[in-house]
Amino acid sequence: MRQEEIWDVDAAQRYDTPGSGMFAPEVLGPAVDRLADLAGDGRALELAIGTGRVAVPLAQRGVPVTGIELSAPMVDQLRTKVDEQTIPVVMGDMASVQAPGEYTLVYLVFNTISNLQSQAEQVACFRNAARHLSAGGRFVIELWVPELRALPPGRQATVFHSEPGYIGLDTYDVLAQRVVSHHFHFDEGKQAQLYRSPHRYIWPGELDLMAQLAGFELEARHADWSGSEFTSESPSHVSVYRLPTTP
Repeated sequence: MRQEEIWDVDAAQRYDTPGSGMFAPEVLGPAVDRLADLAGDGRALELAIGTGRVAVPLAQRGVPVTGIELSAPMVDQLRTKVDEQTIPVVMGDMASVQAPGEYTLVYLVFNTISNLQSQAEQVACFRNAARHLSAGGRFVIELWVPELRALPPGRQATVFHSEPGYIGLDTYDVLAQRVVSHHFHFDEGKQAQLYRSPHRYIWPGELDLMAQLAGFELEARHADWSGSEFTSESPSHVSVYRLPTTP
């Protein structure tokens, strides 16, 4: 399943959930605050900018934001909010496409690096981020920690979320380090709507090695955007990598 097939018109039209889910103020606010602080007086580049969930409020904070995005329908949805002059977007693969200019911050949020389906592509993404950054610039990644401890022996699937009208199920291929997230939406009837997305999961230590290969150093890792301590029980992390200030 190619990413272009996943992030189609239907996905773009139902992606935004203003005021709830990923768009809830308590979720989005701390992310924008942290990224604005890390960007400082410089420019920010968002890889896989999507519909602008983070980029639009970040730009409203006065940070010049440029995006890279593979999906034309997602950018079409972004364009209902801001024009090209406000947030320019370069179309293409975040692992290889270059945006013009130099940045103090490149960021990649909400597990999106795992959309790249091989280790080589994920390493290339780090290197592409490094190419865009000035000396001392930062690359920020928000990523979940694989929930393999919740996977019973002999089982290949876990339920990661359940609520009325929705069940989220992950199926694992631990040999290939792959997971497919299955999102079931249903009502009182007999039919359910299924949406699937494939990922290659990454352990924090592997992520750090990818960063080293691209010339980064780990500056900070927290459990969330508010700066909570990252522990062995944390379900996700926000990791900040930095290029050296001198060659």
